[in-house]
Amino acid sequence: MTETTMHVAQGRFQVLRFPIEKNEKLQAWDAADEYLLQDVAGKLDLDGQPSVLIVNDSFGALAVALSAYKPSVVSDSFISQAATRKNLALNQIDLTTVRLFDSLVLPQDKFDFILIKAPKTLAFLEDMLIRLQDNLTVNTQVIVAGMVKNLPASVWQLMARYLGETRPSKAVKKARLIYAQVDMDHVVPINPYPVYYPLENTQYQICNHANIFSHKSLDIGTRFFLEHLPQDDKYQQVVDLGCGNGVVGLIFSEKNPNAQLHFVDESFMAVASAEENFKQTVTTVSASFQADDALTDFEDKSIDLILCNPPFHQQNTIGGHIALRMFEQSKKVLKQGGELWVIGNRHLGYHVSLKKFFSKVEVMVSNAKFVIIKASNS
Repeated sequence: MTETTMHVAQGRFQVLRFPIEKNEKLQAWDAADEYLLQDVAGKLDLDGQPSVLIVNDSFGALAVALSAYKPSVVSDSFISQAATRKNLALNQIDLTTVRLFDSLVLPQDKFDFILIKAPKTLAFLEDMLIRLQDNLTVNTQVIVAGMVKNLPASVWQLMARYLGETRPSKAVKKARLIYAQVDMDHVVPINPYPVYYPLENTQYQICNHANIFSHKSLDIGTRFFLEHLPQDDKYQQVVDLGCGNGVVGLIFSEKNPNAQLHFVDESFMAVASAEENFKQTVTTVSASFQADDALTDFEDKSIDLILCNPPFHQQNTIGGHIALRMFEQSKKVLKQGGELWVIGNRHLGYHVSLKKFFSKVEVMVSNAKFVIIKASNS
């Protein structure tokens, strides 16, 4: 049975992963969370009212444990924010004790402690380190925590480049902390994010914020999907699910100008990228853009077509649970006869997973690496 009670220096807390899955096998925190909380326990003086900023807290474990310090919490994940609220409530902690910020708008305060869980995307860490400069003082203690396997040398190099001298802790339970000594005199380069690149075979300049997959160019899976998007006037209400920078929905709209597009992703940076890309290139129709937990807020049987390139990781956890959730929700949201078009690596076996939810599953096109599948309940 998965452990849900976190025992740390700050106390005992119930912390769950969200969305809640049956027979969950993964914990909502890891050894790096525990190590970081142990490390700061002797440094945070509650009577001194230290100001604390937490960045990239996966499911709210850090926010819950440090709620007494009224921390600010920055995340690019809608699910992370929802999990933080639910775990605070689960521990009967007033939600107003924690200030939640998405990754696009940072708090304006100066902080005594900035605690960062190492993100999967190094570009996101770089963007954060640059934009957090206004939150630093010469006495700010910056600590990056992560599992050793998620702390390559490039993490240390980024910290040294944008903060100052770094030093590592010893490894404990395969976790490590990296401390940075803030140097207020170092020169910080201009932030390179968001990145813009020309979309091949179009006149479009594509905006990618830092936490976007393949943020410097079009990835080969998306390129294959774009070549085979459906075109039919029957598609009136269409969702680009897990939209990333929105290129799939953008090109679909070009081919199907009468369709109403809805862009959905759990990443705030993804939704912002998709909105900028669509509004700068499509001026004849409107679209909706929302950060959300997949299709949670869509009405049953309201959508004609869902286009999806499912992610196979959540933070640093790899698995098919996100895709399965997307498929299950798609079944509920699609109209009778509606279609879900999915692209994925051949080895992921999405055609097998889709048969759990749809009566008709067919491969539309494939190549040596990718397969595009259409699923429906006719």
